[in-house]
Amino acid sequence: MKTNVAELSGRIAEGMGRVLVGSDPLVLGLTIALLARGHALVEGVPGTGKTLAVRALALLLGLEFRRIAFTPDLMPSDVVGTTVFNPQTAQFTTRTGPLVANVVLADEVNRTPPKTQSALLEAMEEGRITIDGAPYPLPQPFLLCATQNPIEYEGTYPLPEAQLDRFTIKVESTYPQEAQELELLARTGAGFDARALEASEVAPVTNAAEVLEAQRIVRRAHLSDAVRDYTYRVVAATRAHPRLTLGASPRAGVQLLVASQAAAAIDGRDFVTPDDVKSVAGLVLPHRLIVAPDAEIEGVSAAAIVREVLASIPVPRGTV
Repeated sequence: MKTNVAELSGRIAEGMGRVLVGSDPLVLGLTIALLARGHALVEGVPGTGKTLAVRALALLLGLEFRRIAFTPDLMPSDVVGTTVFNPQTAQFTTRTGPLVANVVLADEVNRTPPKTQSALLEAMEEGRITIDGAPYPLPQPFLLCATQNPIEYEGTYPLPEAQLDRFTIKVESTYPQEAQELELLARTGAGFDARALEASEVAPVTNAAEVLEAQRIVRRAHLSDAVRDYTYRVVAATRAHPRLTLGASPRAGVQLLVASQAAAAIDGRDFVTPDDVKSVAGLVLPHRLIVAPDAEIEGVSAAAIVREVLASIPVPRGTV
């Protein structure tokens, strides 16, 4: 039976809605990252459901989940694994780390030094890890979700541009609105316990095979010359913007296009439109850009510049 990506994403959204309240943008961002074979950076203050969202997604997908608490004393071998000497057999055996799972949560990723952060790069880009020179492929599908707190800077190590560029999307986990938070409190009063998702009504709605098939379908979404040209113009405009010291990379353009394919598939289409590109640009581009110091002092954000760029480039019509 052929996988229906729109129907699958609907199942995921419905299941996430049983756990989270008022988190539609977060759920959509995670779903796009999953279908685009990418990775997600989730930013938000404590208590807004970052960890809960990733745990719930892994449960709904029916995939193996691991959480890594990124602390200042974490070593690269604690993430990818190491070789261990067995005195009884007088041999070395490989012990893989928690990075070897389908869905991995890198919690508070900016609390660990750059050396340990870099342990994620090969996994994110190549879908494998290396232990003592030997490569180990990661299980597929593989989704890395990292979280960070935007207001706490003491004892943190900002992610380098090379690391940020490997996150397909960055999405914010925000405070819910009044009605949504009241609904959250009502659910808690009715017995919902976020610490025991497995004991709640949250159950797998898919499996690894269906997710992999959905990823293949997404990549087959038709891309016209006009859509590719529009994507390039958006990316190129960030490189020439006077208020940016670093624009979007070619990798950003590729991931913008693939995320647009995912957005189209979620919408039930097998072709991409420029509006799909516009809809995901705010997730894919801002975290890759560096705002010029004078503009940053004035309160100009990378997200605002992306909106300005999108408004300045004519959207081609009749591009299917």
